[in-house]
Amino acid sequence: QVQLVESGGGLVQAGGSLRLSCAASGRTFSSYAMGWFRQAPGRERGFVAAITYSGSGTSYADSVKGRFTISRDNAKNTVYLKMDRLKPEDTAVYYCAAVRSLSSLLPGNRDDYVYWGQGTQVTVSS
Repeated sequence: QVQLVESGGGLVQAGGSLRLSCAASGRTFSSYAMGWFRQAPGRERGFVAAITYSGSGTSYADSVKGRFTISRDNAKNTVYLKMDRLKPEDTAVYYCAAVRSLSSLLPGNRDDYVYWGQGTQVTVSS
């Protein structure tokens, strides 16, 4: 069982930056692939970024590639999402997700993930 708690959301102007954090419980965090998803009002929850259990591999949605960076610190049981050059269309609730995986292949579908956080709101004003 893994519990995930996101933090770091807030209100920011377009062009600004935020860093989201996701703290995980449990002793086996380093065995989990981690992902970030987001859901805007009236839209389905969509993939943002993912990182392998070791941190050696990452993947991004095209809409955030070059602006967002996912990273992890296995000693702190935490995964991060650094968001730069934010746009109003990045406004959404951001969710952290986890699935036990020692593969170099990154799951990019919502249904691939087993554990979810409660979400943190990110609002980008124009």
